[in-house]
Amino acid sequence: MPTYVYECKTCEKTFEVEQRISEDPLRDCGCGAEGSLRRLIQPTAVMFKGGGFHINDYAGAKPEPAAPACSGEPASCPSCAPVSDN
Repeated sequence: MPTYVYECKTCEKTFEVEQRISEDPLRDCGCGAEGSLRRLIQPTAVMFKGGGFHINDYAGAKPEPAAPACSGEPASCPSCAPVSDN
């Protein structure tokens, strides 16, 4: 069941109420003011967990740096280094 936040225009009291979606909004405050309540819009937090969501799969992805060009020197290029038979 959703939780709604209400605010009274008269006493400025804010409170939460669990209501069914099909129920009418509250109108009267406990302070005695009639028709002074208004429902406040609250942001919702959404967290996408697991694979398959763009925010999880690509948000932290950074392009890999390009490998340095081979100069032909075994000390600076692992591909040119001699293979030892140990």
